[in-house]
Amino acid sequence: MTIDLTQMQPGETGIVKEIQGGQGFVRKLESMGVRPEKKITKVSSHFWRGPQTIEVDNIQIAVGFGMARRILVDVQR
Repeated sequence: MTIDLTQMQPGETGIVKEIQGGQGFVRKLESMGVRPEKKITKVSSHFWRGPQTIEVDNIQIAVGFGMARRILVDVQR
């Protein structure tokens, strides 16, 4: 099932399938280690459209809600 990052539950793991956005946006995420076919785990999220914390390659990073909505992840439920 493919969902965006904001729909993942804390502790859930998935594989990045697609990043929707322009070259600058994609490059910014790739510089943080978020790229297609990468395994990511959602660590936490804040209420009311706050930042989403994810773990990629044993590093935790926070991405804004708008950015998280454009990262599509394949999760097994």
